[in-house]
Amino acid sequence: MDKDKEMSEQDNKVTQETPANKDLGINEAAEMSKEEEEEHHDHEDHDEYDFHNFSKKQLLHALKGFLKEEDCIKNDPHVQDLKSHYDEYFQKEKEAALSQFVREGGEEDDFDYRGSDEDKEFFAVYHQFKEKKSQQVREIEKNKEKNAQAKNQILDKLRELVDGEETTHSIETIKGIQEEWKKIGSVPHNQNKNLWASYNALMDRFYDNRSIYFELKELDRKKNLESKLELCEKAEGLSGLEDIKEAIKALNDLHEEFKHIGPVPREEQEALWQRFKAASDAVYSRRKEYFENQKEAFKTNQELKEKLIGRLGEFKDFKADRIRDWNTKTKEILAIQKEWESIGPVPRENGKEINKTFWGLFKQFFHHKNQFFKELDEIRQQNKENAEKLIAEAESYMESTDWKNTSNHLIQLQKEWKNLGPMPEKYRDALYSRFKTACDTFFDNRRNANKEVNKEFEENLKAKETICESILEEAKSDDPSKEILEELIQQYGDIGFVPRKNMKEIAAKFNGAVNEFVSKLDLEGEDKDDFLFRLNLNKLQSDPNSARVLNKKEHGIRKQISDLENNITLWKNNLEFFAASKTADKLKDQFEEKIDKAEQEVDRLKKKLSIIREF
Repeated sequence: MDKDKEMSEQDNKVTQETPANKDLGINEAAEMSKEEEEEHHDHEDHDEYDFHNFSKKQLLHALKGFLKEEDCIKNDPHVQDLKSHYDEYFQKEKEAALSQFVREGGEEDDFDYRGSDEDKEFFAVYHQFKEKKSQQVREIEKNKEKNAQAKNQILDKLRELVDGEETTHSIETIKGIQEEWKKIGSVPHNQNKNLWASYNALMDRFYDNRSIYFELKELDRKKNLESKLELCEKAEGLSGLEDIKEAIKALNDLHEEFKHIGPVPREEQEALWQRFKAASDAVYSRRKEYFENQKEAFKTNQELKEKLIGRLGEFKDFKADRIRDWNTKTKEILAIQKEWESIGPVPRENGKEINKTFWGLFKQFFHHKNQFFKELDEIRQQNKENAEKLIAEAESYMESTDWKNTSNHLIQLQKEWKNLGPMPEKYRDALYSRFKTACDTFFDNRRNANKEVNKEFEENLKAKETICESILEEAKSDDPSKEILEELIQQYGDIGFVPRKNMKEIAAKFNGAVNEFVSKLDLEGEDKDDFLFRLNLNKLQSDPNSARVLNKKEHGIRKQISDLENNITLWKNNLEFFAASKTADKLKDQFEEKIDKAEQEVDRLKKKLSIIREF
């Protein structure tokens, strides 16, 4: 009974100053030092991920990278930091979408923001990461419980060995137990200390209870020394490894192995640990140097970003009355934003303040811009009402057959539509579609009606070409007649319109044929002039504006007659003032000649005037 009590007390009394426990204290110190190094490593690893300057696309890419890695638990703090930055982007875009939705006439309660495809992908990947992490946590906890059970079973076996009789196989058995214990992984944190304490206490009791304790212990410690020296050499080789992350991972593995190797001779303990620690410190020093170099680059990035903040400050109080000016400035500020996002991280201690200043100025510009567009809402609403009036008017002409007047009116409405100005975006396309449909309906109807007219025009063209050919044939006869030419010209004039594209061509052909015919007629002097004038009047009959043209010609001839008669009267009055002299007689003859020619011209014009009256 007393023996059992003593064994129990020794199981739990790990601080007792025995030779073995003194050795154990060194190991525990090594383990504590290793844990401190790991905590330091975890802290510095966290510094490797600074997402303050990442775009949404970069954040999504980084999250996918974390999902691919095996250890989600280790990466969870980084992922949570990453998500907080993404949530900030998401919230900004949601607020911008809500502002636009309200500005375009929507009610805030009706707003439903679903985000972009990129947002959906991000949150889906994040959900996968959380699921994967939760699964790993469950598996780890499950395995830890199993490991705790396994270690308790080993402790039971060790107690049996310690309390049993000495055999030749005791050392082999204890080594087997040590190997088993070493292979078992982590246990729940609240059980770890007690398990290690019981294990080490039982191991010490094992050696204390055997007469060959010191011999075996020293032999075992020498083997442990060889193993730990080999680990020191491996750790020292890591300082030359180019990839610092790979070196840190390998060093952590060596620390884990160093921890599980048993005690070494006391005289070697401190030197061995200092050597292993020095090799570890060399690797940590390289990592520190790496981050120091990064800090220099971060300072350069900070200077660049501070310059961009200075440029952005110019937009702080920008105001304008035109959308074009706002759009121009928006392009400039977005270009600055693009530069900002292309610059790398800044020192962590300054990152938050720099980001706050930049995005504060950025948001202030867009706040002013939003205010401007809010003021435009009233104008857009008025433009919408004006557009609806134009639509109603255009729709009233949809079935009109007054092609010319309605066409002109609709063209005028289209010009007014172009000058309307901006309308609410949610109504703009629908309003334009209604207006366009109204206009298109009328012009489609006119186009269909014109198809029949075009067919008639083509027939008129053929008829006029036939007459032109007849004129040319008659011109070839031995005795071409004026009457035949006049009759053919009359027939030509009686034919209606031809296609617009053929008007100049058929007119040139007709005039050429008439000129050919006239050149074969035996006409001279006034007869020829009168005939040609009459022909021209006949040709005018085919012009839809013939009445206006004839009136213009008549008015012009009357004005010429009036001007000539005034000149004749003036010249006759001047003749009475010429004195009797050779010079005066000469001038008098010149004036009489001018009067005679003018009177002849008046007679010729009056004759033309009488011909015009016949038409």
